[in-house]
Amino acid sequence: MRSCLIREIEEKCKSGSNFVLFDFSNSPASDQGKEDRSITYQSLLRATLFGPDKPGTPASRNIFRYKTETKRSLHSLRPLGYDESGPGISHSPVKAPRKVPTSPYKVLDAPGLEDDFYLNLVDWSSNNVLAVGLESCIYLWNACGNKVSKLCDFGISDGICSVGWAQCGTHLAVGTNNGQVQIWDASNCRRVRTMEGHRSRVGVLAWSSSLLSSGSHDNSILQIDIRARDDFASKLVGHKNEVCGLKWSYDDRELASGGNENRLLVWNQHSAQPVLKHCEHTAAVKAIAWSPHRHGLLASGGGATDRCIRFWDTTTNTHLSCLDTGSQISNLVWSKNINELVSTHGSSQDHIIVWRYPTMSKLATLTGHTTRVLCLAISPDGQKIVTGSGDETLCFWRLFPASKSQIS
Repeated sequence: MRSCLIREIEEKCKSGSNFVLFDFSNSPASDQGKEDRSITYQSLLRATLFGPDKPGTPASRNIFRYKTETKRSLHSLRPLGYDESGPGISHSPVKAPRKVPTSPYKVLDAPGLEDDFYLNLVDWSSNNVLAVGLESCIYLWNACGNKVSKLCDFGISDGICSVGWAQCGTHLAVGTNNGQVQIWDASNCRRVRTMEGHRSRVGVLAWSSSLLSSGSHDNSILQIDIRARDDFASKLVGHKNEVCGLKWSYDDRELASGGNENRLLVWNQHSAQPVLKHCEHTAAVKAIAWSPHRHGLLASGGGATDRCIRFWDTTTNTHLSCLDTGSQISNLVWSKNINELVSTHGSSQDHIIVWRYPTMSKLATLTGHTTRVLCLAISPDGQKIVTGSGDETLCFWRLFPASKSQIS
């Protein structure tokens, strides 16, 4: 190989190319001269193999921000795909990074969408209907026909702090500023039930079959069995400040809650006390997401003074990893079609990031909102998300591929 390259360099010299050929075998020059000639020789080899350097190429500017992305890009230069886990060469083809559209396919005005980090005012039902709380009203947007309807208007007597669709997609739970939890039949536009129990605003809701969990500014979580007559079945007390994050696991066995006192708690179906407590975050824990791909895998995100996404294995009570995103994290959601997740951010970036798990390499950074991104919901087919911001807009993004069952 070396002799072939030297012959090629000699031919370029004979043809008039601006090359100087050095014989490094028996030179009496100083060490500095040897080093200079070695550098010159390496430059000639690189020019012969890849052509002369051009402005804007990787040789003249740093285009890689993360080590994992740098490794993946260099990976494509290796024949047949070099296997970094061990010696030798892997014969599997190298997959090109999946391209994610970075512009929203739809933008809707949402006048009155509050710029409040602790509220959860958007949710997407299994029937493809988006519920949005705007000031004292709840509006329903049907994604199939783009039809908009008003479900209710609370007037000046109360305000909307959270919305959450039941898993069947026909009943909507609403948390209010006065501490009520209401259940609405969206198909008939009527309220079917009102539950009392909280002393302050209900900013977050989470469904598990017929059980509804509500988190409040009064630091408590109420477990509401909508089949029973009682307002609530049990009360969970473990947080020392407002409960702002709440998510049931996919198997309905564990409930994760985040508080404004920076704690992440995990409860099981029958516990009156949290079975796991995590205090590693240094800001409010609103962003919580369970993985649909691995049992017990939980992601949590911290607020403005924390900025970190942390991963936990609740089956072993293990802290798996931590990533500083550099910005306030308001929401997390996992794709059910592919092992990727989305984070939405407030100060100071106001953007959306798509991550590949477990490497946590960035697939895309989405910009479209002009203020912090506070609301996030995923479509029932798992391919799209909607984000809401204090700039009073809703942006719709196509991010994920269809699942195998949808393709077949």
